[in-house]
Amino acid sequence: MPSKATPAAPAPAAAGWRAWLACIAGGLAVLAGLTWWLDGDGPTAVQAATAKDSTAAVAPTPTGWPALGQTQSPAMSPDERAKQLAVWTERLERAKHTLASYREGTRYPFESRPISEHADQTYPNRPVAEDSALRTEDGQTDPTINVKTSQSRVFMAAGESVVFTIAASDRSGQPVAFTVTQARALGMPSPGRGGQLPQQAVVFGDAGLQGDARAGDGVQSALLAPAQGPFAQYDGAIRVEVKLKLAGREGLHGFDVYYSPEQPAVWAGPVREVVERGSLYLYMPVQVSTPGRYLVSGRLDDASGKPLALLSFNDVLPAGLQQIKLTVFGKLLRDLKPSFPLTLRDVDGYLLKENTHPDRALLPRLMGTVHVSKAYSLNGFSADEWTSEERDRYLAEYGRDVDLAQGQVDQLTGP
Repeated sequence: MPSKATPAAPAPAAAGWRAWLACIAGGLAVLAGLTWWLDGDGPTAVQAATAKDSTAAVAPTPTGWPALGQTQSPAMSPDERAKQLAVWTERLERAKHTLASYREGTRYPFESRPISEHADQTYPNRPVAEDSALRTEDGQTDPTINVKTSQSRVFMAAGESVVFTIAASDRSGQPVAFTVTQARALGMPSPGRGGQLPQQAVVFGDAGLQGDARAGDGVQSALLAPAQGPFAQYDGAIRVEVKLKLAGREGLHGFDVYYSPEQPAVWAGPVREVVERGSLYLYMPVQVSTPGRYLVSGRLDDASGKPLALLSFNDVLPAGLQQIKLTVFGKLLRDLKPSFPLTLRDVDGYLLKENTHPDRALLPRLMGTVHVSKAYSLNGFSADEWTSEERDRYLAEYGRDVDLAQGQVDQLTGP
């Protein structure tokens, strides 16, 4: 195959003429520039540099705020200097506070946080209680009657049930006898759902049956098990409407729960614990039938039962046998100084279903103790703060804000 033709080199005579003409042209250009300079019309060195950098980006400076490194004008009055100093001092304090707050808030990774930051998630399986004045059917309230209610949970995974309770009292706290005249569970409308919604009667009583803790105590209870009735395949919100009659008055109350009949994954074995890279990791095997993004949370107590940390998992899992990793960050242990062994309890989670309603399918709830760790020495865990590309980038940016403000304050307080 023939190769590409290479351009022929110019003849020696032609090359010589071209070089000679280039020299003459260059000399004439230099002579013209020198004449222009001697006539006083040439640019100064500063003007030339300015023209060269005319396209460079320049950070805007607020009116009256000199840029970092700029010498203060000798003509600046003491009042002007004092005003600018006040502005930059405030900005410096704000920048320092932002940097310190971000550094403090990101010492630990998102998946391993002190439980004190999530007090509402410390005991997720405790009943949800409410104490309010009696609500009447016309939307008003009767402050002479107080109604106390509870429900054992809000979210129900496949096969789970919920217990509702109702009690009434007067202003002095004395129990008031009442009758439940009607109670029913109703499927709630949602976007994209058509057809008739399921409903069923709910029976309240005080006989120590169907979820009632103690017979004859004035607290009426009811049990709702969606899997055992018309809600077996229903996915979404269920409202339980209760009508009451007491002391010649009529009132009503509503309970809301969410049922998920789908079981996207099931727990598949005991927890495995490993100390790696200065932290404690708890691996929970799970058999995934529906791939997708799973969010799981677990609570960690120390040996005395004191709540210690909220551990979370947020990642995409494929189908099959997988591992959910809960991280007990090393520095978190070093800072909180818990007594060992540690107890993992009350683990719950769900498959996130994007762009649909309902937006989740619940995993089976693991109530109470799930795993008890071995005993460790705190010296075996790392005292280093959590690091990531994002955290380093934010710390550097907030640090530059501090440096900028500090430089301005130094200039304004200088001579």
